[in-house]
Amino acid sequence: MSMPRHTLQVSLLALLASMLASGLALAAPTQVTVGGTSFRGTVGERHWLEFQRNAERDSKGELQMRMLIRGELGSEGQIVSGLRRGRVQFANLSALVATTVVPEAALLYAPYLVTDAAEADYVLDNYLAPEFKRMFAKAGLEFIVWYDLGFQQIWSRKKPILTPADARGVRFRVSASKSAELLGRALQADLIPLGFAEIIPSLQTGLIEAGENAVSLYARSGTAPEAPYLTLTEHSMSQSVIVADKRWWDRLPAAQQAILRRSFPDAATIRRDVRAEQERDLAQAAQLRFKVYRLTAAQKAPWIAATREARSELARSVGGESVRLLAGIEQARRDFAQRRVSAKPAR
Repeated sequence: MSMPRHTLQVSLLALLASMLASGLALAAPTQVTVGGTSFRGTVGERHWLEFQRNAERDSKGELQMRMLIRGELGSEGQIVSGLRRGRVQFANLSALVATTVVPEAALLYAPYLVTDAAEADYVLDNYLAPEFKRMFAKAGLEFIVWYDLGFQQIWSRKKPILTPADARGVRFRVSASKSAELLGRALQADLIPLGFAEIIPSLQTGLIEAGENAVSLYARSGTAPEAPYLTLTEHSMSQSVIVADKRWWDRLPAAQQAILRRSFPDAATIRRDVRAEQERDLAQAAQLRFKVYRLTAAQKAPWIAATREARSELARSVGGESVRLLAGIEQARRDFAQRRVSAKPAR
């Protein structure tokens, strides 16, 4: 005996209402579009894929990750535009492009802002992280974690640049940043502003003779064979930041926020993996067709002296909170130096 149609409809509606009330109805998964510019086979790509796997597993499918991490969205500027328009939810932004959102991020690339990796880690985590979390939030982005790319080094085409004097008059590629301009001016180089994609053809035509990049970007992007001399000046941090669209982030359930935050590697893991990759690249310099020049502390001293005024000039030029931040960085460095002294075993 068949059930009358209206009775069947009422029964189905009642069942649906019951499912909704008891939480049994399946909610639509949260779509997360992720933007990045990673190279294949690098630690950066591996970290993104781990993020995807962890988030989808721990959320039991509530989070669906759309991983556009190899430049599919275009340049970093286009990724920023996607974040602003709500088309990208999660992204990696270099400190350079982050200056379009938070101008004070330019300070991260100031010459010899810090002297070594341990000091950099302390300053970033204990002083700059809370400061930039606040500033990025004000600009509509949720700060997730620093992504360390290693120190900037100087590469050259014709001969190694071992002293600031060696760079005088050299056609030096600089990015579109005030920090790069100030570095080049301090070295009295002939500055040639170029986008990253223009480096290799410009080396091939002789338009440029030198420039700066972190080790793995230099070694794995095709720059090394064209400019085979790499001097480890370690003159500035090469840093990026993992961020999320804050409007979207604030609408997420707290449980999903927690999953996304813990699914991406933490700062300590990132630094360990990136630095290990860089040491592998340096160890394989011959196979990758470049030669490494490591500077002693005495050899590095003229570089520090030549660029000393660039930090305060950069802070004044950027404006905003930069002068205050620079003073805070210098205090954090003094705090770290005191910790180092205290940690040394007594003789």
